[in-house]
Amino acid sequence: MRYLSDILEGVAFTELQGSADVEISAIVFDSRRVVPGCMFVAVKGTAVDGHDYIDQAIKDGAIAVICEELPAHTATEVDFLMVADSAKALGTIAANFYENPSSNLKLVGVTGTNGKTTIATLLYKLFRDMGYKCGLLSTVENQVNGRVIPSTHTTPDPVALNKLLSDMVDEGCDYCFMEVSSHAIAQHRIEGLKFSGGIFSNLTHDHLDYHKTFESYLKAKKAFFDTLPKSAFALTNSDDKNGNVMLQNTPAHKKTYGLKSMADYKARIIENQFGGLLLNIDSEEVWFKLVGTFNAYNLLAVYSAALLLEQDKSKVLVSLSKLTGAEGRFEYIVSPNKIIGIVDYAHTPDAVQNVLSTIHDIRKGSEKVITVIGCGGDRDKTKRPVMAKVATEWSDKVILTSDNPRTEDPAQIIKDMEEGIDPAFKRHTVSIADRREAIKTACMFAQPGDIILLAGKGHEKYQEINGVKNHFDDMKELLEQFKELN
Repeated sequence: MRYLSDILEGVAFTELQGSADVEISAIVFDSRRVVPGCMFVAVKGTAVDGHDYIDQAIKDGAIAVICEELPAHTATEVDFLMVADSAKALGTIAANFYENPSSNLKLVGVTGTNGKTTIATLLYKLFRDMGYKCGLLSTVENQVNGRVIPSTHTTPDPVALNKLLSDMVDEGCDYCFMEVSSHAIAQHRIEGLKFSGGIFSNLTHDHLDYHKTFESYLKAKKAFFDTLPKSAFALTNSDDKNGNVMLQNTPAHKKTYGLKSMADYKARIIENQFGGLLLNIDSEEVWFKLVGTFNAYNLLAVYSAALLLEQDKSKVLVSLSKLTGAEGRFEYIVSPNKIIGIVDYAHTPDAVQNVLSTIHDIRKGSEKVITVIGCGGDRDKTKRPVMAKVATEWSDKVILTSDNPRTEDPAQIIKDMEEGIDPAFKRHTVSIADRREAIKTACMFAQPGDIILLAGKGHEKYQEINGVKNHFDDMKELLEQFKELN
């Protein structure tokens, strides 16, 4: 329970009806979760407007309402506060309600199109290995010092987010490493949080169904760095042309990392194979268990951030060399007859190219690369033909299939993908809507030594079809098919 006057600190409201001297039992922005004595925050979402549910929230026991527009009739026994932006106010209110937990640990946010999960997960594993209590907020899962909490969004809503951070503080955590999605920034989910550092990985084509233009997508990422405090660090990839854009207006301490261009933290790839990476990192040669150029960037980002968090260079490199990446990120297995199977979450054109170019760099030359790939339904349609184009140009055989079709017709999604395929590559392309059959077909095509890539779903253990999440696990399916082949 917190007094209303306490949780309004830092909130700019234009009108207050009632008394701020009441106790609030919970903060709620979903009317279905209203409990007696709570505050209901009416947020205007993309599909639903919380203002339409104010009356219902009051009937169910809400004693305070935050809104952008006052209802025609305001109940006298309820406090009403009008603000310019309810979503923005929600972040600050949620932080205040949980006593601003981000101020009581070192919170580091990771943003960018690709690499967020791996960087955040590696930082979490690294600092735990070095003896710290830590929290993780990621696409794959949330963790409170080893206790796993299922993840539903890349970045949770403000109430869930601050509750998790509060749990971390109660657990005695020193650090929290979190993915910061562009949606979370645009929707003010991170409002009210105090960051000790921000990391930028890269920026490529994604989420244009939501942001509409690449410029808006870029601005959403940049807004995170613009709001970092002077006490924080801002670490960006100098090899990405948008890296310096992130640093333009940030008051934070500016640092860069890179493999090619001038940077504060440098690395060079010496060896790149399925067994791992040998890097020269700040003049030290170190063998890492992760694979590929994209992971060289991820490892360098983690190393750089650890040093900016005042950790010992030698200890960092020793610990980092022992670690594996996040689930569903370039996970590979080898069948009894030596077919290599790779499962990766790559679901953007750039991510698909990164994975396939890594395979291309490692392969000895005679092996065929067979890629199984789909695109999500009810999401950015413009990347569908591009992803198919990339897959066909970098693979010997491509099977177009379903990812999470959601409410769309899988056949139409595949048709959209086919639009991007050059006629010269069409004879190497097969379309099979059923993902299980597509994986089975890929395994039937493969000969000993060949490489099968299952792209798009990675760690996900479901396939969403017509609003229903059916159990589906790419790695499990691959293992089953390998057993059948044997």
